[in-house]
Amino acid sequence: MNIFNILTLAGGLAMFLYGMRLMGDALKESSSGTLKAIMEKVTNNPVKAFLLGVFVTALIQSSTATIVITSGLVGAGILTLHQSLGIIIGANVGTTVTGQIIRLLDLDSSATAWMQIFKPSTLAPVALIIGIVILMSGKPGRSKSVGNIAMGFGILFMGLMTMTNAVSAFSESPLLESIFTGLGNNPLLGYIAGAGIAFVLQSSSATVGILQAFSVSGLLTFKAVYPVIIGIYLGDCVTTAIVCSIGARAEARRVGVVNILFNLSETVLVFAGVTLIHSMGGLQSLWNATVNSGIIANTNTTFNLCCAVLLFPLLGVYEKVSRRIVRDEPEPENHFKDNLEALSPAFMNTPALALRSCYDILLTTFRSSRENIRKANSLLERFDPAVYAQVMEEEERIDQATDAVSQYIVALLPKLHEGYHVGILSQYHKVVSEFERLGDHAVNVADGAADMHRRGVAFTEAAIRELGVWRGSRTRSWI
Repeated sequence: MNIFNILTLAGGLAMFLYGMRLMGDALKESSSGTLKAIMEKVTNNPVKAFLLGVFVTALIQSSTATIVITSGLVGAGILTLHQSLGIIIGANVGTTVTGQIIRLLDLDSSATAWMQIFKPSTLAPVALIIGIVILMSGKPGRSKSVGNIAMGFGILFMGLMTMTNAVSAFSESPLLESIFTGLGNNPLLGYIAGAGIAFVLQSSSATVGILQAFSVSGLLTFKAVYPVIIGIYLGDCVTTAIVCSIGARAEARRVGVVNILFNLSETVLVFAGVTLIHSMGGLQSLWNATVNSGIIANTNTTFNLCCAVLLFPLLGVYEKVSRRIVRDEPEPENHFKDNLEALSPAFMNTPALALRSCYDILLTTFRSSRENIRKANSLLERFDPAVYAQVMEEEERIDQATDAVSQYIVALLPKLHEGYHVGILSQYHKVVSEFERLGDHAVNVADGAADMHRRGVAFTEAAIRELGVWRGSRTRSWI
């Protein structure tokens, strides 16, 4: 082992993480419309929600992204906390799919010709060739996302193979052997190591993938690996909870709390189950056996699936506990509130959801401005100080909503890569100032009515009739 082996390992890790990020982002972008549609159709059936969580996480390769998006939907009022519970559990199971894909490293030269196609050494270059051909063709739209997916997949496996080759050089290292021996003799140390690495990398899939790459050293045993896998669950869910809590209201923060509660329960259940089974004489053949990539993937999937089944009846308990931990905060009455909550950074990498949030708040702004103009016009006929105050208060809300959506549009633009998404956003950018101008007109009319009232000036009946004709024609044109 020398510095060059360490550099190779670090470079392989960088390629692996970048490939996973590139593939995941492209999958979220290309499937955002479908993702939006299916997540909005979640019913109160927790089993369907669970299956949805598994499917979405397997699709976008990230339980963190799934739960953060779910938190955003809950904060926007599209989903309830109760509906999100099954998705949270399903996301923890769906994240194990990545490990099952990585286990293709176990395929060797003795495999059939058909199975040889699925070896990383075959898949990686094929995926890279397909990806670069699509990207070099210069075709806009979904083809670019497909190219990024293929490139991400290929880079992921190239990084994995680079890590594997570097780890092979470490197999004779006394330092590496002592580290893995220490993990096997001290489960708590393994648990902390798994939690720490997952927290730093912000991905349980990536952490399990690194563990699978290190398995080629032949130094990893089951007793050393299983505490690390359990620790990964905690480290990943803490990161998710932090992201869910940034700028979110109480209901959205509870999604992250439920995820932590489930993963803590999973930790206790797996440790207790493994300890009990081993003390009764089970797992003897596996306990000190050397594990490979496939065993690590199967262990991860088995732990998550079994815990999901056993802990599923406790969903109601998790919901109640999360409500006790995160209390509702008193909020002023504001019909823009839900729309503002929907402008979540969690939707930035899922364009259809982000654009839908912009559309909703723009529609609310337009309706509010139109209603404000109606109230302001009524002051020309009969001045009412209470109505005048309502117009001014609503104008402040309109200005706040306009500022929020304008900032969101500016932040969202660099995240969009599809031409039609950019086109939609540019139209939103045009109308946001127009809707604010409508609100300003309401203020101008209200101020004029107040000035007339102070001076004791009033419109004639003929003028009021003319205003009625004008207002009617303008209202029909807006509708």
